Amino acid sequence: MSTKEILEKLIERYPALGVCKKEILEAGELIIESYKNSGQLLTCGNGGSCSDSDHIVGEMMKSFSKKRPLDNKHKEALKAVDLERGAILAMKMEKGLPAISLNAHAALVSAISNDIGGDFIFAQQVNGYGRVGDVLLGISSSGNSQNVVDACITAKAKGLKVIALVGETGGKMKQFADVAICVPSTCTPDIQEFHLPIYHALCIMAEETFF
Repeated sequence: MSTKEILEKLIERYPALGVCKKEILEAGELIIESYKNSGQLLTCGNGGSCSDSDHIVGEMMKSFSKKRPLDNKHKEALKAVDLERGAILAMKMEKGLPAISLNAHAALVSAISNDIGGDFIFAQQVNGYGRVGDVLLGISSSGNSQNVVDACITAKAKGLKVIALVGETGGKMKQFADVAICVPSTCTPDIQEFHLPIYHALCIMAEETFF
């Protein structure tokens, strides 16, 4: 299935997202281009959006809508290291698209919060992980979460592409984003409900491209 077909299917199910159609496609293309050039996806968000950040990584790092078996060369390399366990690993493991949730590192997040400040928990990680050509996907219903805004600023300074998944106004994040997906609502629960099918579509776009 092509990226445009995936997008059309999304809009068919959620017609209100038609206003974001162009931006969703552009975001998918940014992620795909990054992966084509050995990049990685960094994600971050607060509260419910923190869970979305983790959710995205779960879809990218293993099979989501289709199987992703290892190639034969990788399977044989595993067996060459250890015949018994290597064979099991070769059968069980799946190909992944490299993605990191900046919410997922409890010790690091608490250390940054204590030693530097809570606003900087994502910016510090972007500073450490981020490389030119990577993509940061920042999620915020208001678009004004300072820790996500600061991550976007840091990402731009380091040469990453920035996707903002936000509410109708876009908030402060919009000005630092290469692509801002502003869903048509100012109500937090509604915004979050729109975000899920969008990032699912982005994950499927990447998966269909590479597998």
